[in-house]
Amino acid sequence: MTSKMNAKSVLVVCLGLVGVSGLYAAANKEQKRLENAGVVMQEIVNTPENIPQSIMEKADCVIVFPSVLKAAFVVGASYGRGAMVCRTGKNFRGPWGAPAMYALEGGSIGFQIGGQATDLVLLIMNERGASSILDSKVKLGADASIAAGPVGRDASANTDAYLRAEVLSYSRSRGLFAGISLEGSTLRPDDDATADVYGRKLTARQIVLDGKARTPASGHQLAAVLQKYSPRNESESHGN
Repeated sequence: MTSKMNAKSVLVVCLGLVGVSGLYAAANKEQKRLENAGVVMQEIVNTPENIPQSIMEKADCVIVFPSVLKAAFVVGASYGRGAMVCRTGKNFRGPWGAPAMYALEGGSIGFQIGGQATDLVLLIMNERGASSILDSKVKLGADASIAAGPVGRDASANTDAYLRAEVLSYSRSRGLFAGISLEGSTLRPDDDATADVYGRKLTARQIVLDGKARTPASGHQLAAVLQKYSPRNESESHGN
């Protein structure tokens, strides 16, 4: 009887260790993804043909999806997982805040990114877009209007048309950076990944609007790059 009890105890301990190891691995994976989002954003702002600063200064939030793979599109799995950072304060007028993790799924036939890894960046341009994306899954082009974002010299062309969109989208692959159409894709908060990053359950709204979390070390670079490149929200639609 004693030997059976000891065996059960050992089994329980082993299962517990496996569970803890799994949680630790998941947390490390999401922390690394968040770090990569910061690296991608740093590389993009250092690219000559990058997101125009005049456009970035009008964005409320930025979502970065590092290393999206085309293979995922073929099997219908998630296209990409990454992180969203929004400006803090009333009407998104404050400094960039803590990140919430996000997933991009589905998509139209026209969304072709080639066989190599591609980074995606989405700019959320107004409060209506930010509010819908914070609350639930949204279909880009239906629940939230989206347009391929301008780069470099194109920033001055049709600026009003770009700013009427709630979301501007960009891609980077093989060193080339350009606007891309993501119409038909769905965007949603990745609450499980967020829980792995913070070690507790939090919604995107709690993080972004309620200030329930501080930026983890793995998110410092992403927030710092955005703060340096676009320290103030210059959008006239929010007032000053």
